[in-house]
Amino acid sequence: MFGPSRRVARRTARRTSRRQMAMYQNQQGGQDDGGYDEPAPQQYAPPPPAAPAEPDYVAELSKLAHLKDQGIISQEEFEAKKKQILGI
Repeated sequence: MFGPSRRVARRTARRTSRRQMAMYQNQQGGQDDGGYDEPAPQQYAPPPPAAPAEPDYVAELSKLAHLKDQGIISQEEFEAKKKQILGI
């Protein structure tokens, strides 16, 4: 065996012997680390909840302007609602 296959065979043999040693230590009261070369996966905190979407002021004002143009609401009602939406 030469080249990469030799490295794979060695790595597999090391892992197998580590697993066997870990199993033997478990039977003797030792601690098991899984027998792998890789570190244990890290636990990540869940992402924070997404911020609530901001209202679309432009769309609301456009709707109000359209209602005002159609005569459904008066200029005073439009101005009052516009101030309420913009927080003025």
